[in-house]
Amino acid sequence: MIKILFVCLGNICRSPTAEGVFRHKLHQAGIQDGYLGNIFIDSAGTGAWHVGASPDRRSCEMALKYGVGLESLSARKITRQDFADYDYILGMDRENIRNMKAICPPDQQCKISLFMNYAENCPGITEVPDPYGGGREGFERVYDIIDRGSDGLLKYLLAHYTL
Repeated sequence: MIKILFVCLGNICRSPTAEGVFRHKLHQAGIQDGYLGNIFIDSAGTGAWHVGASPDRRSCEMALKYGVGLESLSARKITRQDFADYDYILGMDRENIRNMKAICPPDQQCKISLFMNYAENCPGITEVPDPYGGGREGFERVYDIIDRGSDGLLKYLLAHYTL
């Protein structure tokens, strides 16, 4: 089983959106995620400010606009155990990468990378910007970036694994 963890700062905007969008794309491709499937996905934050909270209302509204539900997700903080449990730990920006590497055992750091490393058709976009302090336009942009990144990640996985 392939296990993927999407990570942002508080786990209420970018990483739950990535989890929801990627799960939606898997289902569209006929791939079931979860413990009974070939792939398991989750999301977490490097900070604990929002543990137990639902995703940001604006993220939920934007995702729902495209048929993606985030309402069942709740924020959690990444743990040391996650580095052992997950195969791919995908940070939304370089700050998330730095925060994860600061707590990740040295032998697990190879699992950490930027989510946008998998994206196609996103010239010049290497990070998913944090929309939290802004308006609707920021959430629209983030959804578009995550959608493109998810397409690339799915393409990568299909080329390298039997799902």
